[in-house]
Amino acid sequence: MSDTPQEEEDLAAAWGAALDAEGTPEDEAPVGPDAARVLNQAEIDSLLGFSAGPAESGEKTGIERIVSAGLVSYERLPMLEIVFDRLVRIMSTSLRNFTSDNVEVSIDSIVSLRFGDYLNSVPLPAMLAVFKVDEWDNYGLLVVDSALIYSVVDVLLGGRRGTAAMRIEGRPYTTIERTLVERLITVVLQDLSDAFSPLSPASFRFERLEVNPRFAAISRLSNACILSRLRVDMEDRGGKIELLLPYATLEPVRELLLQQFMGEKFGRDSIWETHLAEELRHTELAMDVVLDEQTMPLAAIMSLKPGDRIALNAVPGAPVMLRCGDIPLFEAELGRRESRLAVKIGRELRRRQEA
Repeated sequence: MSDTPQEEEDLAAAWGAALDAEGTPEDEAPVGPDAARVLNQAEIDSLLGFSAGPAESGEKTGIERIVSAGLVSYERLPMLEIVFDRLVRIMSTSLRNFTSDNVEVSIDSIVSLRFGDYLNSVPLPAMLAVFKVDEWDNYGLLVVDSALIYSVVDVLLGGRRGTAAMRIEGRPYTTIERTLVERLITVVLQDLSDAFSPLSPASFRFERLEVNPRFAAISRLSNACILSRLRVDMEDRGGKIELLLPYATLEPVRELLLQQFMGEKFGRDSIWETHLAEELRHTELAMDVVLDEQTMPLAAIMSLKPGDRIALNAVPGAPVMLRCGDIPLFEAELGRRESRLAVKIGRELRRRQEA
């Protein structure tokens, strides 16, 4: 049985009036084919994992957990920034001698990121140089972008000054270009070794040159790294050099890189240490010569009276022990010098026990 259009309109009007009278619950969606579901602020905060009330201790939900999964807290290495500043000064001089041109080197940024994120962001074409630090027994990455590659090749092959380096995109690098860039990388790695030398001896040795980031995987994709972007300007030409050092590579010198200034002792004062050592050497100590040791019952000791004698088992010429408190130091021979008893030290006991 079908209702007439008039009856349908009457039913809809009655239903709307009933809803207005009772009120629509906040947690129910509006009824109707064209009604859109509108979220209030509380529902949006709940979906994103944020809450307007006091922060919960250590609990993250929703998109906040997803976003925070890509963020990693890295410790700051103050001394590494000083090393990079020193590298910039050394490179400015060495690259001027290398190119016979006016070269200016500056630091664009020093950031911490994951190794996999950096490999995915390397602008191609580029050359990726893998180098090894012999003293630290680990690897690092040096990336030269295409702009600097063409600029260096143009300068070393006698290109005219005042003209931008010509680029030919879409072709592999030639043997001449790779050879010239390897020479540039060798100069930069030598400067990097010189920059680290005041802090710790480190030899940065060139291993291989890659043009595909997948073949330059020197660390796990999730490992943390330090990335330093260096800007090289040669008048109207230039480009960028990116130096990537995994935290695992820097681990052998981590304590040195945590210093605020060169020679810091992390709260230790070398002047005070020297003064304390000198004073300790002049400290007076009481030494006891132990002739004999016996075990006696407590009743025998309590029965001792003035005038009683305790016979020692030490025989003439037998070795005696010299102690400082409870610590045995020397074994000696008892004797007499003029009117006093004396001991002649035979051997040291402390070092023998430690050995």
